[in-house]
Amino acid sequence: MSARRHRSALAVLLLVAATTAGCSGDGPEDALSAFLDAVASGDVAAAAANTDSPDAAKTVLSQVRGVLDPEGLDVDDEEVKQPDGDVVTAGYRLTWHLRRGRTWSYRADAQLRAAENGWQVHWQPTVVHPQLAVGQTLGLLPQLPDTAPVLDRDGVPLMRPQTVIGVVVDPQKAGDTRAVAGTLAKALHRYEPSVTGRSVLDGMSKTKPGDAYPVITLRAGDYQRVKPAIYDLPGVRFASQERLLPVTRGSGQQVLPGIRALVEQQLAGAAGWRIVTRDVTGGEVSELKAEPPRLAPAVTSTLSTKIQAAAEKALETEPHSAALVAIQPSSGDILAVAQNDAADEEGSLALSGRYPPGSTFKIVTAAAALATGDVDAGSPVDCPGATTVENRVIPNEGRFDLGRVPLKTAFARSCNTTFARLAAGLGGSALTDTARSFGLGADFVVPGLTTVTGDVPASDSAVQRAENGFGQGRVLTSPFGMALVAATVQAGKVPSPSIVKGMPAATKNVGDPPSPDVLDALREMMREVVTTGTATGLRDLPEVAGKTGTAQFGDGSHSHGWFVGYRGDLAFAVLLTDAGSSKPAVQAAHRFLAGIG
Repeated sequence: MSARRHRSALAVLLLVAATTAGCSGDGPEDALSAFLDAVASGDVAAAAANTDSPDAAKTVLSQVRGVLDPEGLDVDDEEVKQPDGDVVTAGYRLTWHLRRGRTWSYRADAQLRAAENGWQVHWQPTVVHPQLAVGQTLGLLPQLPDTAPVLDRDGVPLMRPQTVIGVVVDPQKAGDTRAVAGTLAKALHRYEPSVTGRSVLDGMSKTKPGDAYPVITLRAGDYQRVKPAIYDLPGVRFASQERLLPVTRGSGQQVLPGIRALVEQQLAGAAGWRIVTRDVTGGEVSELKAEPPRLAPAVTSTLSTKIQAAAEKALETEPHSAALVAIQPSSGDILAVAQNDAADEEGSLALSGRYPPGSTFKIVTAAAALATGDVDAGSPVDCPGATTVENRVIPNEGRFDLGRVPLKTAFARSCNTTFARLAAGLGGSALTDTARSFGLGADFVVPGLTTVTGDVPASDSAVQRAENGFGQGRVLTSPFGMALVAATVQAGKVPSPSIVKGMPAATKNVGDPPSPDVLDALREMMREVVTTGTATGLRDLPEVAGKTGTAQFGDGSHSHGWFVGYRGDLAFAVLLTDAGSSKPAVQAAHRFLAGIG
């Protein structure tokens, strides 16, 4: 902590004779300067030593500096006035430079008295502030602006400020802790499954003496329902506060907490503040300084309530972890981030999960091959049931064999053998570089979110490139990353993703956009996946284009299912873990798109 001191004006109106009674050495102006210098520098012990009551001075000065936590303190306009015997009155201005650019300036007075060894500041709390009395302390209180609701892109409220009740229990006052924990668990488990008798007991056992264990935070309506069962429990108490909560309970659990954190940061930045005196009970006595809060700006999310609801509904019946991310290609606006309950238990799979993409990665492999100019969408390629790359046998699913077909057909029917061969023939970094042109392997710092796109390592091994080429090997992606891939195909370049209007992502390691010829070919090929390929389950919906993916994991007996695609200005990725094939992901995509209408 730094401190500053300026003496812009020093008027010493006293001429003290060297023979002043009871005094020797420095004059009162020197004693005052020594005291104020120590106060300004934060040397509480030295400041207190320059008073006639060091212990009391040290207590008050320490409390004041601890509360204000200043970045600096200026002392100006010192003035020592005409003496009255061995007592001198002095005045000065204190200007506290507080954090967040706050300033508090005022005049104060002190008496200096002649002592056996020189002059001393006569200690009174008014030395610090003229309204600070004996036994009082200072308090610095925030004044938060009213919290506005968080709106979706269409102005529909996503979160509103609502009253919540914190339920805490003091183990020292609970008496029969096992009985109290059991009663709390019975009443609260329906609102939070993790609240059990054992969890409450464990929490209480780890609580320091004198502290309370926070059990749960309830919406006001839920609190009223359980109040009769828990209100009179020994050691249990309740605290009310305002908090932003989703309008729809349980919606957007992977994104709304991050948006709420941004709002709270904005509220803190717009907060006003008050400095008050308090009595020995902590009660407020008087207000010394007040700055009202600034009006907090409304926060508008890029999310669409309609699309978010459709995404959540599309996944809710899946037995395994499921995630869906939807992005507007033209703007990068994140329209929906949805997971089912099973995924929520594992964390943010949609935004930062790392999974093999399976054949959805053939979008990148196709782009890399097309960029060489050696093939186009109509070029004839071989699609045998199996192929060998340096003694590594790579089969199609079920070893289907199409013979020699156009590249777009091999793509639509998802020929592993074709794309393994194409990838094996590319340079060591070709897939890595091309992936970055679609957002994979790039870094996005999205305000309000933690995201991972994926990892596409370069390789000098033809076998490794072959396996990477159909989304196995060492390639890992997230649903967020694959949604960016689909958005890039539709928009022609990687969009800059955002979750709050006016707060785009900072980007790093994004490659140059794919060429128009490559993009045109990919759009044709992804449309054929739906019309005649592996995603004909979406054929009844207009203008859908995409790519399916089945990604083996573990010992190879289990597979994740993917569908990545776009329709109009909507791009999305669906991941169903351990689904066995891509078919359930296609069905979930159909429910999602049909739900949007």
